[in-house]
Amino acid sequence: MPELFAYTDGACSGNPGPGGWGALLVARDGATVVKERELKGGEAQTTNNRMELMAAISALEALERPTVLTIITDSNYVKGGITSWMFGWKKNGWKTSDKKPVKNEDLWRRLDEAHKRHKVTWEWVKGHAGHPENERADELAREGMKPFKPARARG
Repeated sequence: MPELFAYTDGACSGNPGPGGWGALLVARDGATVVKERELKGGEAQTTNNRMELMAAISALEALERPTVLTIITDSNYVKGGITSWMFGWKKNGWKTSDKKPVKNEDLWRRLDEAHKRHKVTWEWVKGHAGHPENERADELAREGMKPFKPARARG
C-alpha cells in the first residue's frame, strides 16, 4: 500500500502583499514514487502565514476520501498551530493565552475541519535547505503568486 506525503509551502512578496501557496502530493511505495499531484494558488493581498495555511488546507481538501498521510511543512507556525496551540485556542473560544483573537482564525477553522477527515502526521523541514520536495512546493507557491504580482515584478 503506497504511503502519501504532502509537501506544502507558502510565499509572499511583501507581508502583506501578493502571495501564493503550493502543495506537492506524492504517493510512494517504498522509495518508488507511484504518483504525484501538484497544486497551487494565490491571492492579491495576503500574508506568508495565510499562504502557508492555504497550502496545507488545499492538500487536505484535495483528498476525496479519508486518508492516512504525512504533511511536511517548513512553517513552524502551521505545525505548531495544528499540533500544539489549536486545542487551547478552541477551549478559549478561539482566543490566545493572553485573551487576544487568534490571527487567521478563518483559515485555522478551515484547516481544523479538513484535518478531521484524515489521519495526519505533521513534520517540519528546514526551508530553502535543498530538500527537493520542499523546494518544489516553494516553486509552486511562487508560480501561484505570479498572477497577482504587478507586471514589473513578475520576473
